[in-house]
Amino acid sequence: MKRLLLIALVLCFTLQTVPALAEGDDQSPEEKGIKIPDSVMTIAKENTYPNPAQDLPRLQPSELAQQLLDSTDVPIENPELIRMFNESTFSSSPLALAFRASIYLGEWPLYYESSETHVNWEYQRVNKNVLDNRGGKSVKTLTYNQEEQKKVTGGLTAQIPKSDAVMKMMMIKAAENTGLPLAFETIIGEGTKKAQTYNIQPKHIGYLHSHVPAANEKGKVTYGEVYLTFRAGKPKLEIKNVTQQGIGAWIPVQDHLSFTFLSGTKPQ
Repeated sequence: MKRLLLIALVLCFTLQTVPALAEGDDQSPEEKGIKIPDSVMTIAKENTYPNPAQDLPRLQPSELAQQLLDSTDVPIENPELIRMFNESTFSSSPLALAFRASIYLGEWPLYYESSETHVNWEYQRVNKNVLDNRGGKSVKTLTYNQEEQKKVTGGLTAQIPKSDAVMKMMMIKAAENTGLPLAFETIIGEGTKKAQTYNIQPKHIGYLHSHVPAANEKGKVTYGEVYLTFRAGKPKLEIKNVTQQGIGAWIPVQDHLSFTFLSGTKPQ
């Protein structure tokens, strides 16, 4: 039986690269209904650590992949599955026409459905600048200066099977919902500065807190057992044992900081 399946796969499939990507969504956060507070600023140019871009555009299915996706009523958005289908071709040889089989491809997260997306603009503090002007006689100014390198990571709020694929689908959806540059990891480099100034009156101490924002994405992921079947030489997908699971994730906003300035006569 194993030999028969191997022969069938050799007859029916060959690998080829199909680098097809759907166009990205370039709407701004404001167009998405996300109001960025005045206290939030981009540091993409100032950041001393060059964070790699984390754009995850949707894969555009090939013609064969689209036929497979259309052969089932269960939506499939998992980019790993679509990439696998994109890298396959089907042979219409006479031997293939006579072949009948059902091949188990495994249990996969098929698609993610978003139910709620919001942004915590002060997700994690990464820096604190202090200027003591209690002994001064004139106004002094405080500016942001990153004192040490900080890494902020997000992640899923619960353990879930095939979490890497789920995280990709959730990040794609959260980016579409917010219009913000998201990544599950972002780094603020030591020595990163911003020219924005904050005035500190005499007899006062000034504190400038810096936070990395993050999107909180919530929804449910659908799993299913995927079978590739052949009838009369035609490939088709069958999805069995479909289940759903609720899941959430925190996804940092890349190269953005939220600044909070406080001033008083006593140390905080």
